[in-house]
Amino acid sequence: MSLDTIVHRLAAHRLIGPAPVAEREWFAAHATLRMIAKGKVVATTSAPMESLWILLSGQLAISVNRGAGLRKEMEWLPGDLGGALPFSRMTAPPGNMVAEEATEVVALHRDHFPALIRECPQITAICVHVMVDRARHFRSGELRDEKMISLGRLAAGLAHELNNPTSAVARSANLLPRYVSDADGAARALGAARLTPSQLEAIDAFRDAARRATDPQLTPIEKSDREDAMAAWLDGHHLDASLADALVGVAVPESSIEQLARDVGPANLETTIRYVAADHATSRLTMEIVTAAERISSLVLAVKRFTYLDQATAPKLVDVGQGLRDTLTILAAKARQKSVSVSLDLASDLKQVPGFGGELNQVWTNLIDNAIDAVPQGGHVAVSAANDGDHVAVRVVDDGPGMTEDVRARIFEPFFTTKAVGEGTGLGLDIVHRIINDHGGTIDVASRPGQTAFTVKLFTTRTTDGGSPAERGV
Repeated sequence: MSLDTIVHRLAAHRLIGPAPVAEREWFAAHATLRMIAKGKVVATTSAPMESLWILLSGQLAISVNRGAGLRKEMEWLPGDLGGALPFSRMTAPPGNMVAEEATEVVALHRDHFPALIRECPQITAICVHVMVDRARHFRSGELRDEKMISLGRLAAGLAHELNNPTSAVARSANLLPRYVSDADGAARALGAARLTPSQLEAIDAFRDAARRATDPQLTPIEKSDREDAMAAWLDGHHLDASLADALVGVAVPESSIEQLARDVGPANLETTIRYVAADHATSRLTMEIVTAAERISSLVLAVKRFTYLDQATAPKLVDVGQGLRDTLTILAAKARQKSVSVSLDLASDLKQVPGFGGELNQVWTNLIDNAIDAVPQGGHVAVSAANDGDHVAVRVVDDGPGMTEDVRARIFEPFFTTKAVGEGTGLGLDIVHRIINDHGGTIDVASRPGQTAFTVKLFTTRTTDGGSPAERGV
């Protein structure tokens, strides 16, 4: 294809066409026309991109796997620019770039970029605009994927946290009708026994004492021993030994039961015991349901606060302490699974910071989640927040093995991870770094064998130009 033909085709290009003729002619004179076969890999993550491509026909696409599966991240069609760009820091793509159709490009090698910048200012400006749009697109994709991965971790932790209280509600609710029926039958029997006022008073006093008593946390062996003792006591009073199981939960001294037996008399003792046992079980099951329901409610509220659900996507004053508490609630199940103790120390006068609560909670989640991963079984993670002049300083310290200097120097690089394949995307700390920068804050890390500490500092006041960086949308 002749030089004039390339110049003519560049004139019809959506982006390059508006450039001056002289610039198009310079570009055509220093570029080459390339035909790319369908299915050919034209750029990989392991090799730098060598040329700027102006697409004349066909289609190029890049697919990226950031831990959520391979997904097409970007595609280039006729009229687009791709490949290497002047001033761009992206040397290699985040995924392999493949020709999805037979593609025709005009390629300018990066060795010509200094001359391109000097001789073709308008084409250079077009390339810069494309670079900014591409960077924004890739960043939004990285944030989206990392949020999906974080959402998966959050959902898994929440499911684990909700399992115990929901199981408790179901178990107690299934047992409750039986004991309500038993209590109703025993109450009717007591009513028919024509007890004296003093006997009724003794029963009420014992019942109230049983309700107030805290159920002992018995081991299986202790529970079996107590049940055997209660069965022996019932047998000694010529009562149904099957009541022993119900009486095990009545955490009152045996002397109180003996006193009840004397107060109501032998004829009414079994009916009284059945009534007290059924009433205690009913009260206990009701409290279990209430406690479990309150736990479920607190978890749902923590998640709602954590995600800033139903709140406008606008900067506002953020309660950092509440965000840290909610984050620990979400990650509690993971910590327990690894027998990791997590402490939280918040200053009583902790100030609020201007910014986006949902994004800051993503920061706390990534830092604490990484700390839990880093410590050994039975390790410890210490989280603290305190005022530091016109900043709030948040520290996440773990007693893991620490990082080498080479690793520490690279932890904020995108796609860098020390975790096994499939366990980390290498984006968590990169996104943490970006979010903190967007909020005008800083994040530092210090590491030695046995301790790694991340320190985040966020402004508590607005800047003189009308707001914090987060408020200005920087």
